[in-house]
Amino acid sequence: MDGLASAFDALVGPASSEGLLREGIIVAGDALAPQSASDHLEIRPPKTDDELRALVLSLWGVRIPDVQICPNHCTPWRAFSDAFFARSPVTVWKASRGFGGKTYLLAVLGLTESVVLAADVNVLGGSGEQAARVHEYMHQWWGRVSAPRNMLASDPSKRETRLRTGNYVRALMGSSRSVRGPHPQRLRCDEIDEMDLAVFDAALGQPMGRGNVPAQTVASSTHQYADGTMTEVLKRAAARNWPVHEWCYRETMEPHGWLSAAEIESKKLQVTESMWKSEYDMQEPSPESRAIQPAAVAAMFRRELGNYEGAPRQYIEHETPEDGARYVTGTDWARKQDWTIIITLRVDTKPARLVAFERLGRESWPTMVARLDERMKRYPGAGAHDATGVGDVVAGYLQTHVNPVLMVGRDRADMLTEYIAAVERGDIVSPLIRCMESEHRLASVDDVYGSGHLPDTVAAGALAWHALTGPGANLLAFMRSKIAATEAAKGQAE
Repeated sequence: MDGLASAFDALVGPASSEGLLREGIIVAGDALAPQSASDHLEIRPPKTDDELRALVLSLWGVRIPDVQICPNHCTPWRAFSDAFFARSPVTVWKASRGFGGKTYLLAVLGLTESVVLAADVNVLGGSGEQAARVHEYMHQWWGRVSAPRNMLASDPSKRETRLRTGNYVRALMGSSRSVRGPHPQRLRCDEIDEMDLAVFDAALGQPMGRGNVPAQTVASSTHQYADGTMTEVLKRAAARNWPVHEWCYRETMEPHGWLSAAEIESKKLQVTESMWKSEYDMQEPSPESRAIQPAAVAAMFRRELGNYEGAPRQYIEHETPEDGARYVTGTDWARKQDWTIIITLRVDTKPARLVAFERLGRESWPTMVARLDERMKRYPGAGAHDATGVGDVVAGYLQTHVNPVLMVGRDRADMLTEYIAAVERGDIVSPLIRCMESEHRLASVDDVYGSGHLPDTVAAGALAWHALTGPGANLLAFMRSKIAATEAAKGQAE
């Protein structure tokens, strides 16, 4: 820990408040006659990233790396800034063990929020020691000459630090009992993959906004366990549109960061290859419990075909309809907190290609069914929808023919197995749709075949594939093609 702090300090060097005084972010007070500049400072909350960056450097002497190296990564600075400004109520940080600087970054974040926003901050670690480590970093920064120590109302070395503005920073033990109580504006969770999911869920109920400070939660961790808390949180992030900020040691190494190449090479010699791949190089944890092989998921979703978020109500049409093409469409309906997913595949090509995708929230049945009708009209062909428990409701609104499928028992398992086998054979490709890729990659065997929650995009994909391969699919497609050809001939004759 001391080495990490020293590396950061060596990178940024000593900082002063002069630039911020000129900008009006830090304002000298008239009431005190200080011995140092930090004793008489009022701090105006920054409004821009540049102001925040300058403030963090001035107060704590920390410059956060802001250079993206890996294509699918962000930078530590972007993660920090988005959390501080609460651009999303929940954000997930996924970074390399040790080399990502997650604990250090959470400490800077919580400390800055407590001083600048007068926010109550709870720090929850995967263990009590982890939370205490964050708090210890904060204690070190209070010792800087530039730190506003006049704001302290208690000893910053304790597990709870109180400020004269009436707010606090509290390090919590990783237990369900510790997360009950007051409602801070900011919750900072460190190494959640070491945390019991029930504790994390209980903690999510803590944050509440106050005044001009909105509630915000950061869930930070290295991804170590294929069936652990981080895996579940990443699934929720995909389903609920929580931003996932991911970075590795390449974003924190010199010259733009604090980590030396020698330290990286040394660590490679100290840990196993599997640990290096999953915990440092950010590859997926051991996939024994995954329903779909990660390599097959990576091969299915191809960034070069397109890159989409798959946000709610974002209609993605990757390919326009073509005469003579063959399409199949699968629909999984929203129930309670689920999503309605409509997926269309073009299947007269090898491999089959995803050509259209839409994700809808829980809306009225007429609205959701109308979207499916529109898709079936735009991409004529076989279709299948999950009629489990809703068959009569959907049938009452459908204007196109879509095969109702009861996803129960052996038939359900067989349908899902056929789809997964097609993915693993490379029979289906798709542009990168982030929410869909994440659900496919993280789906566990229990999610698909057991008591877990079947991901909505997996269900819709399986239904689309079933429309191609299920009973009557070929006959239905043949009849539709004949009808379409007859109508086209009539149109030409007229």
